[in-house]
Amino acid sequence: MTVAQISLSPPVILAPMAGITDLPWRRVVAGFGAGLVVSEMVASAEVMRDHPEMRARATLDVMGLDQPSAVQLVGRDPYWMAEAAKFVAGQGARIIDINMGCPTKRVTTGACGSALLRDLDLALKIIEAVVGAVDVPVTLKTRLGWDDASLNAADLAARAEQAGIAMITLHGRTRCQLYKGSANWAAIAAVKAAVTIPVIANGDIVDTVTAREALRQSGADGVMIGRGAQGAPWVLAQIAHDLHGTPLPTVPQGANLAALISAHYEAMLSFYGIDLGARCARKHLGWYLDAAGLAHHRETLLVTQSPAQVLHMIGQIFTSGERRAA
Repeated sequence: MTVAQISLSPPVILAPMAGITDLPWRRVVAGFGAGLVVSEMVASAEVMRDHPEMRARATLDVMGLDQPSAVQLVGRDPYWMAEAAKFVAGQGARIIDINMGCPTKRVTTGACGSALLRDLDLALKIIEAVVGAVDVPVTLKTRLGWDDASLNAADLAARAEQAGIAMITLHGRTRCQLYKGSANWAAIAAVKAAVTIPVIANGDIVDTVTAREALRQSGADGVMIGRGAQGAPWVLAQIAHDLHGTPLPTVPQGANLAALISAHYEAMLSFYGIDLGARCARKHLGWYLDAAGLAHHRETLLVTQSPAQVLHMIGQIFTSGERRAA
Protein backbone atom coordinates (compact mmCIF):
# COMPACT_ATOMS: atom_id res chain seq x y z
CA MET A 1 0.00 0.00 0.00
CA THR A 2 1.26 3.46 -0.87
CA VAL A 3 0.20 6.88 0.33
CA ALA A 4 1.26 9.60 -2.11
CA GLN A 5 4.25 7.54 -3.26
CA ILE A 6 5.25 6.61 0.31
CA SER A 7 5.17 2.87 0.87
CA LEU A 8 3.34 1.75 3.98
CA SER A 9 4.22 -1.89 3.68
CA PRO A 10 2.99 -3.89 5.42
CA PRO A 11 -0.23 -1.92 6.00
CA VAL A 12 -0.16 -2.60 9.74
CA ILE A 13 0.15 0.70 11.61
CA LEU A 14 0.82 1.69 15.21
CA ALA A 15 -1.99 3.94 16.45
CA PRO A 16 -1.29 7.35 17.98
CA MET A 17 -2.10 7.16 21.70
CA ALA A 18 -1.71 10.09 24.09
CA GLY A 19 0.74 9.33 26.86
CA ILE A 20 1.83 6.09 25.20
CA THR A 21 3.25 6.40 21.69
CA ASP A 22 6.18 8.59 22.64
CA LEU A 23 9.51 8.31 20.83
CA PRO A 24 10.92 5.47 22.98
CA TRP A 25 7.81 3.32 22.43
CA ARG A 26 7.71 4.04 18.69
CA ARG A 27 11.35 2.96 18.48
CA VAL A 28 10.60 -0.34 20.21
CA VAL A 29 7.64 -1.14 17.94
CA ALA A 30 9.51 -0.02 14.81
CA GLY A 31 12.37 -2.31 15.78
CA PHE A 32 10.13 -5.36 15.32
CA GLY A 33 8.52 -4.00 12.16
CA ALA A 34 5.49 -1.87 11.25
CA GLY A 35 4.28 -0.14 8.14
CA LEU A 36 4.06 3.16 10.01
CA VAL A 37 4.38 4.41 13.58
CA VAL A 38 2.50 7.57 14.54
CA SER A 39 3.28 10.06 17.31
CA GLU A 40 1.04 11.00 20.19
CA MET A 41 -1.38 13.75 19.25
CA VAL A 42 0.35 17.13 19.27
CA ALA A 43 -1.72 20.20 20.15
CA SER A 44 -1.14 22.57 17.24
CA ALA A 45 -1.23 25.93 19.02
CA GLU A 46 0.79 24.70 21.99
CA VAL A 47 3.60 23.24 19.89
CA MET A 48 3.95 26.59 18.10
CA ARG A 49 4.16 28.33 21.47
CA ASP A 50 7.12 26.10 22.34
CA HIS A 51 5.21 24.08 24.96
CA PRO A 52 7.82 21.56 26.25
CA GLU A 53 5.50 18.55 26.34
CA MET A 54 4.15 19.20 22.85
CA ARG A 55 7.65 19.70 21.45
CA ALA A 56 8.64 16.37 23.03
CA ARG A 57 5.63 14.65 21.48
CA ALA A 58 6.63 15.97 18.07
CA THR A 59 10.19 14.66 18.36
CA LEU A 60 11.04 12.42 15.41
CA ASP A 61 13.61 9.68 15.02
CA VAL A 62 13.20 6.03 14.24
CA MET A 63 16.89 5.20 14.59
CA GLY A 64 17.53 5.09 10.89
CA LEU A 65 14.92 2.38 10.35
CA ASP A 66 12.98 2.20 7.11
CA GLN A 67 9.57 3.13 8.50
CA PRO A 68 8.37 6.62 7.59
CA SER A 69 7.71 8.97 10.48
CA ALA A 70 4.29 10.50 11.11
CA VAL A 71 3.09 13.19 13.50
CA GLN A 72 -0.54 13.59 14.49
CA LEU A 73 -1.89 17.11 15.03
CA VAL A 74 -5.00 18.13 16.92
CA GLY A 75 -6.70 21.52 17.00
CA ARG A 76 -9.67 23.58 15.84
CA ASP A 77 -7.99 26.68 14.37
CA PRO A 78 -7.02 26.26 10.70
CA TYR A 79 -4.22 28.84 11.06
CA TRP A 80 -2.48 27.10 13.97
CA MET A 81 -3.00 23.68 12.41
CA ALA A 82 -1.29 24.88 9.23
CA GLU A 83 1.57 26.49 11.16
CA ALA A 84 2.09 23.33 13.22
CA ALA A 85 2.03 21.22 10.06
CA LYS A 86 4.80 23.35 8.55
CA PHE A 87 6.80 23.04 11.76
CA VAL A 88 6.63 19.24 12.04
CA ALA A 89 7.23 18.79 8.32
CA GLY A 90 10.34 20.89 8.76
CA GLN A 91 11.39 18.59 11.60
CA GLY A 92 11.26 15.59 9.27
CA ALA A 93 7.70 14.27 9.43
CA ARG A 94 7.01 12.42 6.19
CA ILE A 95 3.29 12.15 6.92
CA ILE A 96 1.01 14.46 8.92
CA ASP A 97 -2.15 13.02 10.44
CA ILE A 98 -5.10 15.14 11.54
CA ASN A 99 -6.93 14.00 14.68
CA MET A 100 -10.68 14.19 14.29
CA GLY A 101 -11.33 11.10 16.36
CA CYS A 102 -10.23 11.61 19.96
CA PRO A 103 -13.39 11.22 22.08
CA THR A 104 -12.13 12.42 25.46
CA LYS A 105 -14.02 15.21 27.18
CA ARG A 106 -10.86 17.27 27.58
CA VAL A 107 -10.36 17.33 23.81
CA THR A 108 -13.96 17.56 22.63
CA THR A 109 -14.81 20.35 25.11
CA GLY A 110 -12.31 22.44 23.19
CA ALA A 111 -14.15 21.63 19.95
CA CYS A 112 -11.24 19.45 18.80
CA GLY A 113 -10.88 15.78 17.93
CA SER A 114 -14.18 14.01 17.31
CA ALA A 115 -16.11 17.20 18.16
CA LEU A 116 -15.32 18.26 14.59
CA LEU A 117 -17.74 15.55 13.41
CA ARG A 118 -20.45 18.02 14.49
CA ASP A 119 -19.04 20.76 12.25
CA LEU A 120 -17.90 19.34 8.92
CA ASP A 121 -17.45 22.78 7.41
CA LEU A 122 -14.84 23.66 10.04
CA ALA A 123 -13.31 20.21 9.64
CA LEU A 124 -12.86 20.88 5.92
CA LYS A 125 -11.32 24.29 6.55
CA ILE A 126 -8.75 22.64 8.82
CA ILE A 127 -8.02 19.93 6.27
CA GLU A 128 -7.63 22.45 3.45
CA ALA A 129 -5.34 24.62 5.56
CA VAL A 130 -3.05 21.73 6.50
CA VAL A 131 -2.95 20.21 3.01
CA GLY A 132 -2.17 23.62 1.55
CA ALA A 133 0.62 24.31 4.03
CA VAL A 134 2.88 21.31 3.38
CA ASP A 135 4.25 19.15 0.60
CA VAL A 136 4.07 15.88 2.56
CA PRO A 137 0.96 13.64 2.53
CA VAL A 138 -1.78 14.54 5.00
CA THR A 139 -3.97 11.79 6.46
CA LEU A 140 -7.05 11.81 8.67
CA LYS A 141 -8.12 9.73 11.67
CA THR A 142 -11.74 9.90 12.74
CA ARG A 143 -14.78 7.94 13.99
CA LEU A 144 -18.11 6.80 12.55
CA GLY A 145 -19.86 9.95 13.75
CA TRP A 146 -20.73 11.87 16.89
CA ASP A 147 -23.48 9.41 17.86
CA ASP A 148 -25.70 6.77 16.29
CA ALA A 149 -28.02 9.46 14.95
CA SER A 150 -25.24 11.20 13.02
CA LEU A 151 -23.08 8.62 11.27
CA ASN A 152 -21.43 11.07 8.88
CA ALA A 153 -17.95 9.59 8.47
CA ALA A 154 -18.56 8.68 4.81
CA ASP A 155 -19.59 12.27 4.06
CA LEU A 156 -16.52 13.62 5.83
CA ALA A 157 -14.29 11.10 4.05
CA ALA A 158 -15.56 11.99 0.59
CA ARG A 159 -15.10 15.70 1.23
CA ALA A 160 -11.70 15.10 2.80
CA GLU A 161 -10.49 13.19 -0.24
CA GLN A 162 -11.58 16.07 -2.48
CA ALA A 163 -9.60 18.42 -0.23
CA GLY A 164 -6.43 16.37 -0.65
CA ILE A 165 -6.40 13.86 2.22
CA ALA A 166 -4.26 10.88 1.20
CA MET A 167 -5.52 8.20 3.63
CA ILE A 168 -8.28 7.82 6.20
CA THR A 169 -8.20 5.75 9.39
CA LEU A 170 -11.57 5.00 10.90
CA HIS A 171 -12.20 3.84 14.45
CA GLY A 172 -15.35 1.74 14.36
CA ARG A 173 -17.15 3.57 17.17
CA THR A 174 -18.95 6.88 17.52
CA ARG A 175 -17.67 9.61 19.79
CA CYS A 176 -20.44 8.99 22.30
CA GLN A 177 -19.47 5.34 22.60
CA LEU A 178 -16.00 6.38 23.78
CA TYR A 179 -14.38 2.92 24.15
CA LYS A 180 -17.51 1.08 25.30
CA GLY A 181 -19.08 -1.82 23.50
CA SER A 182 -17.42 -3.27 20.40
CA ALA A 183 -15.99 -1.60 17.34
CA ASN A 184 -18.33 -1.83 14.33
CA TRP A 185 -15.93 -2.87 11.59
CA ALA A 186 -18.74 -3.46 9.11
CA ALA A 187 -19.72 0.21 9.32
CA ILE A 188 -16.29 1.16 7.98
CA ALA A 189 -17.33 -0.35 4.63
CA ALA A 190 -19.46 2.73 3.89
CA VAL A 191 -16.38 4.93 4.13
CA LYS A 192 -14.38 2.54 1.96
CA ALA A 193 -17.11 2.77 -0.67
CA ALA A 194 -17.15 6.57 -0.54
CA VAL A 195 -13.47 7.14 -1.40
CA THR A 196 -10.68 5.90 -3.64
CA ILE A 197 -7.84 6.57 -1.19
CA PRO A 198 -6.64 3.90 1.28
CA VAL A 199 -8.84 3.26 4.31
CA ILE A 200 -7.45 1.82 7.54
CA ALA A 201 -9.62 -0.04 10.07
CA ASN A 202 -9.08 0.68 13.77
CA GLY A 203 -10.69 -0.34 17.05
CA ASP A 204 -10.48 -3.64 19.01
CA ILE A 205 -7.85 -5.07 16.65
CA VAL A 206 -5.42 -6.89 18.92
CA ASP A 207 -4.16 -9.94 17.01
CA THR A 208 -4.25 -11.73 13.68
CA VAL A 209 -7.75 -13.11 14.22
CA THR A 210 -9.29 -9.71 14.89
CA ALA A 211 -7.21 -8.05 12.16
CA ARG A 212 -8.37 -10.55 9.56
CA GLU A 213 -12.01 -10.20 10.63
CA ALA A 214 -11.84 -6.39 10.63
CA LEU A 215 -10.48 -6.45 7.09
CA ARG A 216 -13.15 -8.92 5.98
CA GLN A 217 -16.03 -6.89 7.40
CA SER A 218 -14.76 -3.44 6.39
CA GLY A 219 -13.00 -4.07 3.10
CA ALA A 220 -10.27 -1.76 4.43
CA ASP A 221 -6.77 -1.64 3.01
CA GLY A 222 -4.98 -2.10 6.32
CA VAL A 223 -5.28 -2.09 10.08
CA MET A 224 -4.16 0.16 12.92
CA ILE A 225 -3.21 -1.38 16.27
CA GLY A 226 -3.25 0.54 19.55
CA ARG A 227 -3.94 -1.09 22.89
CA GLY A 228 -3.23 -4.54 21.46
CA ALA A 229 0.48 -3.72 21.33
CA GLN A 230 0.75 -2.69 24.97
CA GLY A 231 3.26 -4.99 26.63
CA ALA A 232 3.75 -6.83 23.33
CA PRO A 233 5.46 -4.51 20.81
CA TRP A 234 6.00 -7.43 18.43
CA VAL A 235 2.24 -7.87 17.81
CA LEU A 236 2.20 -5.65 14.72
CA ALA A 237 5.03 -7.66 13.16
CA GLN A 238 3.22 -10.91 13.99
CA ILE A 239 0.04 -9.68 12.33
CA ALA A 240 2.01 -8.47 9.30
CA HIS A 241 3.66 -11.89 8.99
CA ASP A 242 0.35 -13.74 9.17
CA LEU A 243 -1.49 -11.46 6.75
CA HIS A 244 1.25 -10.30 4.39
CA GLY A 245 4.07 -12.82 4.65
CA THR A 246 6.64 -10.46 6.13
CA PRO A 247 9.39 -11.98 8.32
CA LEU A 248 8.16 -13.61 11.51
CA PRO A 249 9.43 -11.65 14.51
CA THR A 250 11.38 -13.39 17.22
CA VAL A 251 9.34 -12.90 20.39
CA PRO A 252 11.84 -12.31 23.20
CA GLN A 253 11.63 -14.46 26.28
CA GLY A 254 13.56 -14.81 29.50
CA ALA A 255 16.81 -12.86 29.50
CA ASN A 256 16.10 -11.44 26.04
CA LEU A 257 12.76 -10.06 27.20
CA ALA A 258 14.40 -8.58 30.29
CA ALA A 259 17.00 -6.91 28.06
CA LEU A 260 14.31 -5.42 25.80
CA ILE A 261 12.34 -4.04 28.74
CA SER A 262 15.47 -2.69 30.41
CA ALA A 263 16.52 -0.91 27.22
CA HIS A 264 13.03 0.59 26.86
CA TYR A 265 13.09 1.73 30.50
CA GLU A 266 16.51 3.34 30.12
CA ALA A 267 15.41 5.04 26.88
CA MET A 268 12.49 6.62 28.74
CA LEU A 269 14.79 7.86 31.50
CA SER A 270 17.04 9.41 28.87
CA PHE A 271 14.17 10.96 26.89
CA TYR A 272 12.21 12.46 29.79
CA GLY A 273 14.81 12.77 32.54
CA ILE A 274 15.10 10.46 35.54
CA ASP A 275 12.07 11.50 37.61
CA LEU A 276 9.51 11.99 34.84
CA GLY A 277 10.87 9.08 32.85
CA ALA A 278 10.50 6.71 35.80
CA ARG A 279 6.89 7.79 36.30
CA CYS A 280 6.00 7.52 32.63
CA ALA A 281 7.61 4.08 32.38
CA ARG A 282 5.45 2.50 35.08
CA LYS A 283 2.46 1.93 32.80
CA HIS A 284 4.69 0.17 30.27
CA LEU A 285 6.25 -1.99 32.97
CA GLY A 286 2.76 -2.94 34.12
CA TRP A 287 1.75 -3.92 30.59
CA TYR A 288 4.90 -5.98 30.13
CA LEU A 289 4.12 -7.81 33.38
CA ASP A 290 0.52 -8.44 32.33
CA ALA A 291 1.50 -9.73 28.88
CA ALA A 292 4.10 -12.06 30.36
CA GLY A 293 1.68 -13.49 32.92
CA LEU A 294 3.62 -11.85 35.74
CA ALA A 295 1.02 -9.38 36.98
CA HIS A 296 1.56 -10.55 40.58
CA HIS A 297 4.85 -8.61 40.53
CA ARG A 298 3.05 -5.28 39.95
CA GLU A 299 2.80 -4.52 43.67
CA THR A 300 6.57 -4.62 44.05
CA LEU A 301 8.03 -3.48 40.71
CA LEU A 302 5.71 -0.52 40.13
CA VAL A 303 6.28 1.04 43.55
CA THR A 304 10.07 0.81 43.45
CA GLN A 305 11.55 4.31 43.19
CA SER A 306 15.24 3.70 42.44
CA PRO A 307 15.90 3.25 38.70
CA ALA A 308 18.88 1.02 39.51
CA GLN A 309 16.68 -1.19 41.65
CA VAL A 310 13.97 -1.25 38.97
CA LEU A 311 16.49 -2.45 36.41
CA HIS A 312 17.73 -5.12 38.81
CA MET A 313 14.17 -6.31 39.43
CA ILE A 314 13.36 -6.38 35.70
CA GLY A 315 16.29 -8.75 35.22
CA GLN A 316 15.16 -10.99 38.06
CA ILE A 317 11.43 -11.04 37.30
CA PHE A 318 11.46 -11.50 33.54
CA THR A 319 14.44 -13.83 33.42
CA SER A 320 12.91 -16.23 35.92
CA GLY A 321 9.50 -15.85 34.24
CA GLU A 322 7.60 -17.34 37.18
CA ARG A 323 4.02 -17.18 35.96
CA ARG A 324 1.00 -17.32 38.20
CA ALA A 325 -2.51 -18.20 37.15
CA ALA A 326 -4.80 -15.19 36.81
